[in-house]
Amino acid sequence: MTVLSLHQLTCFLATYEHGSLTAAADELGYAQPSVSEQVRALEKTLGVQLFRRVGRGVVPTTVADTLRPHAEQVLAAVDEARRAVQRARTLQTGTIRFGMFGTARLYAGADLVADVLERHPGVRVELVGQNSSDVFEDLRRGRIEAAMIAVPGLTGEGMTVTPVARDELVYVSADPERLTSPVTAQRLARASLVMPETTWRAEDSTRIVLRQMLHETGRNPTTRIEVEDVETAVELAGRGLADTIIPRGAVDQLLPRLAPDAGFVSLRPRQYDTLAIVHRAGAVLSPAAQLMIELATARIRSIAEPVAPR
Repeated sequence: MTVLSLHQLTCFLATYEHGSLTAAADELGYAQPSVSEQVRALEKTLGVQLFRRVGRGVVPTTVADTLRPHAEQVLAAVDEARRAVQRARTLQTGTIRFGMFGTARLYAGADLVADVLERHPGVRVELVGQNSSDVFEDLRRGRIEAAMIAVPGLTGEGMTVTPVARDELVYVSADPERLTSPVTAQRLARASLVMPETTWRAEDSTRIVLRQMLHETGRNPTTRIEVEDVETAVELAGRGLADTIIPRGAVDQLLPRLAPDAGFVSLRPRQYDTLAIVHRAGAVLSPAAQLMIELATARIRSIAEPVAPR
């Protein structure tokens, strides 16, 4: 396989332009023997003669005339690649990918994207993931650099998990009688519930918290209805077909629109989803990932209760 180096093409073009190895060396800041060596190496690689010596200078052959525009295109492409990387590094262009579990995106996602585009209008933004376990798997496989997920249940070796906020889990019902006092574990064990995240029910952070709450009763949370998205759960609760338990941030966003006649009440004792920034331990994060961590942390702390760094 023929391999041409950028150094060889650079020396070739400078020699072609100046008609002199010495002049090419002066322009490039190299020693003349170095330029001559690179041109000879290129000729050997291609199996052709590119220059003929005439007096103190050189004259390009017809093969050199053929090579010149291709060499210029290659070096121009490399230069543009450098500029593109620089623009992406300074967040002028490029794609910013960040993991964010579904419920957090519901009440912070649009504002987070707006925050990014306000600072860097030239970038493309991707918010990736559904449930926290789904996002965590993308992190583990290296598909994304960093993410915001809900814990507990999703810590792992090789990951740095930094809690940044907590969002209270509240009991939502269309029946005012069920909202007169906080819901205890005993009452929760008897409740008729609709719960979202059915695909991830074993790993879902909200359900893990509820299972821990009900541990003293010897029961697990039972559901009458299982759905995938929190919007459907809220709408069904608003129709009085079942009650649900979701984060307060989602309640504030969804109840006025999907279940205006429903209300909510705390659990007793109060229960929380802890929201954390996660990335690979020891990773050198890109400027894009650092930006998303900064903005996502600020945005979620404006909605949920901040957690002091440990």
